[in-house]
Amino acid sequence: MLRVLVVGVALVALVVFSAVLARLTLTPSPVSAEIAGANLRPGRSLRQYLEDYTFLAACKQIGGNLLLGAPFGLLLPVLVPRRMRVVRVVLLTAVVMVLVELAQGAMVEGRAFDVDDVILNTGGALIAYLLVGRRIGRRFRALEPVSGPSVKPRKLSRRPVKPAKGKSTG
Repeated sequence: MLRVLVVGVALVALVVFSAVLARLTLTPSPVSAEIAGANLRPGRSLRQYLEDYTFLAACKQIGGNLLLGAPFGLLLPVLVPRRMRVVRVVLLTAVVMVLVELAQGAMVEGRAFDVDDVILNTGGALIAYLLVGRRIGRRFRALEPVSGPSVKPRKLSRRPVKPAKGKSTG
């Protein structure tokens, strides 16, 4: 029962997070319409943040993108199978973020696809997973009932052991 509740809470949190993600990333930005351009070269936007922005603005851009991916690292450990969980969390986050960036570039005024955003969002999910999400996943899995093939203990033979020929027993 607790397990079902936890999964339900994680799903609701993921839906709420998806709504926030959509609001933050798919809202038009007419102010940026003239300067927004697609970035397909990893590191290009990061260099621009560090060279052209103030320190605080660069921290907001980089930190904001890291934070935007963090909920995936916290919620997905409850929803994905245990086997290769970190790989699944990273891949699912990257796929979702690529789709968000593609939608931004194709449909939203003043927004464009940026591979650095995908990298930072995915990095945020990985960091959150390593710091907290892994423990969340372990605790959640501890709620699972122990299942598997039942193994019956082997019966030990009760036959008397015969002494070897020619040797005395006492």
